[in-house]
Amino acid sequence: MPRHLLLIDDDALMRRSLSFNLEQNGFRTTTAASAEDGMLAAQVEPPDLVILDIGLPGMDGLQALREFRDRLGLPVILLTARRRELDEVLGLELGADDYITKPYNLDVLLAHVKAVLRRSSTPDSPPASQPLSIGDLVIDPAAHSVSRSAQLISLTPREFDLLLVLAQNAGRVVAAEDLLKAVWGAEYVGEPQVVYVHMRGLREKIEEDPENPRRILTMRGVGYRLVPLTPEIPAHS
Repeated sequence: MPRHLLLIDDDALMRRSLSFNLEQNGFRTTTAASAEDGMLAAQVEPPDLVILDIGLPGMDGLQALREFRDRLGLPVILLTARRRELDEVLGLELGADDYITKPYNLDVLLAHVKAVLRRSSTPDSPPASQPLSIGDLVIDPAAHSVSRSAQLISLTPREFDLLLVLAQNAGRVVAAEDLLKAVWGAEYVGEPQVVYVHMRGLREKIEEDPENPRRILTMRGVGYRLVPLTPEIPAHS
């Protein structure tokens, strides 16, 4: 069956054009002019992927992103005509799978759509293994849990996968491009800065002082290294 895409954009011409082009490339589409209408459509018939414009009337695209991700668990590509990096980074921090700026090339859009669909249809966590202890951090792939000094830490799936890859290579530098391939897949066609964005979120949760990380070290121009930090070693010494 054709993969079902939900297109949400308040520009009627953009909706019709994008819907036509996607259907010409083998997809089935549903369109909506607002986030509210899109939410209703997704509840009636959940799509395989949501293509969501940020600049919507009423509930804006970033608010809607939370709803689609948290309530419905759907993959989302954000569209924006605002090129400010803040919009793009904020969208990624809220859980967008990818983003595209307008105007966009159809071939590029199709590549993004196909890549996100491939990632969402296969498990995107690294293979399960025994729990890993890195200092006072314990990463359990089977339970998909992380604890620090026996206290559970809530991570997003991407944050967990990044931490697991680093833990599997503890003490060694892992290049940013290798993290991108391991967590987002070799077919990922979005911006490489997605690693930086999610790494920042991960540090906010596992570091005592995220502005001066002691667990995940940045090796400038190379990548990241996870090192043990135990309660006996003061975080600010």
